[in-house]
Amino acid sequence: MNAAARKIQRIYLTLTLGNTLAASFIWGINTLFLLDAGLSNLEAFAANAFFTAGMVLFEVPTGVVADSWGRRVSFLLGTLTLAGATYLYYLLWQFSAPFWMWAVVSVLLGLGFTFFSGAVEAWLVDALRFSGYEGGMETVLGRGQMVSGVAMLAGSVAGGVIAQATTLGVPFLMRVGVLLGMFAVAFGLMRDVGFTPQRSTHPLQATRAVLSASIENGLKNPPVRYVMLAAPFSAGVGIYVFYALQPYLLELFGDPHAYSVAGLAAAIVAGAQVLGGWLAPRVRNLFRKRTTVMILASIVGTVILVVLGFIQVFWVALVLLALWALVASAGIPVRQAYLNDMIASKQRATVLSFDSLMGSSGGVVVQPLLGRAADIYGYAASLAIGGVIELIAVPFLLASRRQRHPADQANAPTSTTNTGSQPA
Repeated sequence: MNAAARKIQRIYLTLTLGNTLAASFIWGINTLFLLDAGLSNLEAFAANAFFTAGMVLFEVPTGVVADSWGRRVSFLLGTLTLAGATYLYYLLWQFSAPFWMWAVVSVLLGLGFTFFSGAVEAWLVDALRFSGYEGGMETVLGRGQMVSGVAMLAGSVAGGVIAQATTLGVPFLMRVGVLLGMFAVAFGLMRDVGFTPQRSTHPLQATRAVLSASIENGLKNPPVRYVMLAAPFSAGVGIYVFYALQPYLLELFGDPHAYSVAGLAAAIVAGAQVLGGWLAPRVRNLFRKRTTVMILASIVGTVILVVLGFIQVFWVALVLLALWALVASAGIPVRQAYLNDMIASKQRATVLSFDSLMGSSGGVVVQPLLGRAADIYGYAASLAIGGVIELIAVPFLLASRRQRHPADQANAPTSTTNTGSQPA
């Protein structure tokens, strides 16, 4: 990696660190925050579903912003939008607002995150390629995930401890402050490199063009299509599990007000994310095909969730949670690299945003469905049901594998590529 590429990587890791730190202040207590505001399990996860619905609704329009005005502008707009919507969330909690208000503001939160999805990753890949970096993207994306995990570890623990020492609303105010700080950092450091925005004077026409490009280069491209079709099941379940683990672990712990325990759950996921990011390129070197890693991660994750559904011991549940998070985290950079190697630079942000849209669409359905299951059968049963739903992703990943795209074996170990000694 040359000096220019290292500089790009440092900026990417800085942005990842700050954004994840800001977001993670509430990740350990978000569900508890919603329940404390008077919402039921169904309403709390329905609010989360409206958040993911906002991501579905705005992925394409914000993709237009990234393509027309630049990835830097998209990032800056995301920090401001997310900071404003987070402060509104705090006000809703203060005044015990009715559910419809939570739904509206949750959509705005989704809007904030769509400015980030696809744009930052596309900025990184294009800038690295422009700087002359020719290595595998798993390494850089894995480092990003490790930094994100460290930030999440610090933020989620701090959020849980501070909430217990003060109130559940304080971590939300902390998020607002850090996001505003990240606006200043990105304004000074981030520049679009290796990509030229294509300005359009017709936003609706540009939106249609982006949607058309997403379909043409995404859903109409068989190996990419099948990975995207797997996303609603894996991502939808992943979002639910992360937030359901907060009340689930507090229930096993026996103290509904031990918010630091909820923060610990998020911290364990963060720690697993750090280790998973480190493991990703090493796990990749064990297999000739990237899809092998993705399929195994999905199957093992399913088994763990089903087992969690029958566990009633707090510490055992914590260990299984860490294992589930580790498996998922090790597979994510491999999936990202696989997708990026199948997408042309010009459509990169567009297709990645559409992939995020597909994952979010699963969350719109899966979260209230499993939230209702938690109301009726309990959190443990809802986790087991989630595991079964995640298993549906596997046939789609197998279908992508059967397309035999060169990206499946890109940057594979030389020995396995040449000799074929590892058919996986």
